[in-house]
Amino acid sequence: MKVLAIQSSGDQTSICLIHNDDVLTFSQKHQRKKRPDWNNMLINLGLNKLFNIDEICLFAFANSSRSYTATRSIATYMKGLAVALKKPLIAVSSNDIDELYADSIAKLALLEYENSGLNSEMFNPKNANPIYSQDLQYKKVNE
Repeated sequence: MKVLAIQSSGDQTSICLIHNDDVLTFSQKHQRKKRPDWNNMLINLGLNKLFNIDEICLFAFANSSRSYTATRSIATYMKGLAVALKKPLIAVSSNDIDELYADSIAKLALLEYENSGLNSEMFNPKNANPIYSQDLQYKKVNE
């Protein structure tokens, strides 16, 4: 089974591919407001050499609380892939999510998927949304 996971804490993004017993990772530091090119990260991980994107069985991303923008943009990117390829997507949450890299996210997602009996219906991409422990407070303009 091939699992692809992405994690970003705002100034560092990591990506991981699990293929059976092999775990491949790539990590990149970047400015907080500049997101890395995920396609370039996939190529550095071995896209089109070691694997093709349509071979991925499960997609996952970290439901990180450290960077709202990073989490939303990664969720959107992974949803696009999962929906287009008709594959399951898991938003991984954990108490220590912000200390984990993509390899841990991929392993947690694989464990959750296996514990479901490989039930992809439980992990419909439309339901994989970022969840925040705090209510976000927005200020209305001109108030």
